[in-house]
Amino acid sequence: MSEQKLAVNEYLKTDSDYLRGTIQEGLDTAVTGAFSEGDQQLIKFHGFYQQDDRDLRNERKEQKLEPLYSFMLRARVAGGVCSPEQWLAVDKIASNLTSSNSIRLTTRQTFQYHGIPKRNLKTIIQDLDREALDSIAACGDVNRNVMCNPNPVESKLHQQAYAYAKQLSDNMLPHTKAYAEIWLDDEKLVTTEGDEVEPVYGKTYLPRKFKMAVAVPPDNDVDVYTNDLGFIAVAEGDELIGFNMVAGGGMGSTHGEVATFPRLADDFGYIKAEDTLKFAEAVMTIQRDWGNRENRKLSRLKYTIVKHGFDKFKAEVEARTGIKFEPKRDVVIGDRGDRYGWKQGVDDNWHLTLFIEGGRVKDLPDQPLQTGLREIAKVHKGDFRMTSNQNIIIAGVPSEDKEQIEGLARQHGLLGKLITETRGHSIACVALPTCALAMAEAERYFPDFLTKVEGLQEKHGFLDQGIVIRMTGCPNGCARPFAAEIGLVGKAPGRYNLYLGASFEGTRLNKLYRENIQEAEILAELDALFAQYVAERQVGETFGNYTVRSGVVTAVLDAAKDFHG
Repeated sequence: MSEQKLAVNEYLKTDSDYLRGTIQEGLDTAVTGAFSEGDQQLIKFHGFYQQDDRDLRNERKEQKLEPLYSFMLRARVAGGVCSPEQWLAVDKIASNLTSSNSIRLTTRQTFQYHGIPKRNLKTIIQDLDREALDSIAACGDVNRNVMCNPNPVESKLHQQAYAYAKQLSDNMLPHTKAYAEIWLDDEKLVTTEGDEVEPVYGKTYLPRKFKMAVAVPPDNDVDVYTNDLGFIAVAEGDELIGFNMVAGGGMGSTHGEVATFPRLADDFGYIKAEDTLKFAEAVMTIQRDWGNRENRKLSRLKYTIVKHGFDKFKAEVEARTGIKFEPKRDVVIGDRGDRYGWKQGVDDNWHLTLFIEGGRVKDLPDQPLQTGLREIAKVHKGDFRMTSNQNIIIAGVPSEDKEQIEGLARQHGLLGKLITETRGHSIACVALPTCALAMAEAERYFPDFLTKVEGLQEKHGFLDQGIVIRMTGCPNGCARPFAAEIGLVGKAPGRYNLYLGASFEGTRLNKLYRENIQEAEILAELDALFAQYVAERQVGETFGNYTVRSGVVTAVLDAAKDFHG
């Protein structure tokens, strides 16, 4: 019988000495700005990716120079909550140690840096560590940043849900000392007796990345059904009593390969709050043991559940926890957007949600956003909360400080600009020039594209109604485009696949409507569809629901069968 051939990354992990590889040697090598090919996979577990400026590739090649290598480092900030002191440190790093001079708020409720020279990586990680921040497990085949509803308006319930998100993040951390040894000069993050072990992950960790989210209904700002594992809070009054658990979501796919597909998570049932960690570990260890380690394109949890079947997977979760699921509780999943402007919480403090276009915190000629947040952090007494829509909340502002905070926000262009409902609900990934996977623009192009869509909405008289629009430079789906009412996925420079038909609430996927088309064609299609929508819509009917009801696209009910069918 022939030996099973595993994906290359499986051998890299096995031989890496628990994620050490030759990263230290690569860090000490000044002859190149890059790491070795194998270490480029391992450094993801430490929180960063190797990239280069694709705008300059050809020019540098003609000059017989290697690509302008740099690194994107992503932090692990469970639930997106950080203190003003931490924000000031994050800002200082961006200003002094990156070529981008900016902070990027991500769709997973954390921040990342772009344009880091290899020589600055260790300094950045040590600077973050001094502020109790880190990047371990922010990328790689592990549980990544755990999202949680950041809105503090219902603060009692939110704080309880956030506590579980933090526990999930902490409990599912890798136990390897590699991060501490390489980056923190052997400061021990986790002490183990005897041989080093990974009690949850094992020597080869997970087959692929793993994403978790905690949702607090009626908000679905964390897009809970797009995650590998999600927990939807169930409360009695202000008390969290348990969660509806969902599993098997994921956005990534590959153009032209019908065996790959995005998927929304299945509802498994209700669990008591105190059993949350048991269920999370059970799902992760099943994925560790059952997941596909031969083909990384088919290695996410969604494919494991499809392969083995929902009933078999559910039975195995119950066997490993020793607890039966109860019937799921009735909860209402509603809006995925953020609540912009001032909102007062139950503790009488105020919370200011600021719109950050594309999540890019940078000083612009007419909007010194980075300076503005820095000045707010110097006087703010509450905390900062990053959202999964790439925005930021200045949370916990006492009434007496509200005028000062608002003044600083307006002075620096963080307030005052009209944000339409559509723009406020829409997100894009970074894409070009730094992402190696990008086939088309997203972040740089998206604001201008949205302006043209808003013009069409105004033309047809429904600019006051939000449409969830998302754009990515490739089908890996970092901005969750397949769960958008209008999804645009890069196919080639200036060309996108147009997807329609997801629900506004994020409970149904969209479907391919037009393939490989340019802006003029996209806008022409939307112009015609908007006209039909306004003429034929039912009372309260969202655009995504209309496109399904009217037969523009068919509903995706079972992604494995329907998404490409």
